[in-house]
Amino acid sequence: MIIKKAELEAVAVKPSQYPEDNLKEIAFAGRSNVGKSSLLNLLTNRKSLARVSGSPGKTRTINFYRINDGFRIVDLPGYGYAKASKALTEGWGEMMEKYLQSRQNLKVVDQLIDIRHEPSKQDIQMYDYLRYYGLDGLVVLTKADKVSRNEMNKNTAMIRKALKLEPEDVTIPVSALKKTGYDKLLLEFDRILEEE
Repeated sequence: MIIKKAELEAVAVKPSQYPEDNLKEIAFAGRSNVGKSSLLNLLTNRKSLARVSGSPGKTRTINFYRINDGFRIVDLPGYGYAKASKALTEGWGEMMEKYLQSRQNLKVVDQLIDIRHEPSKQDIQMYDYLRYYGLDGLVVLTKADKVSRNEMNKNTAMIRKALKLEPEDVTIPVSALKKTGYDKLLLEFDRILEEE
């Protein structure tokens, strides 16, 4: 797959603001500052399609990006941001849950995890939640440029074990900085979108 066209189609905090459920969707979930916006910009080859911020907790809405007029990538709010108020983070949780439960054309949620760290309690809860809804199976390990090849293999095995991944579940190390791994992810998107 080559992404030739990408545009922000909708910004939502409630279902009435979602675009029509007429295209297949792949969502991105992950902790605040894990690199969801950077990954989206890398995949679409656009510097600022998604706003990248050094401070966590900037994405507070569900952002729908229309890709090649054929499917959507949906950027969910980051979780696990300590400085956000409890009420705000509960609101994000509720917002994400409504989205995950209501979208008929949602094919998979691509969970992003920083390859340098063991998955947090929230990462594990999120993956268990995705497994429960049958939206699991694809994990992107971000910031792959920050570890050596040896650490990459060791940390990938550690993350797979912590999330209790099945052998068929896919993990893809990606670096937005070095522009690596995204081609494998696009091939995976092709496979997911071709499934009925």
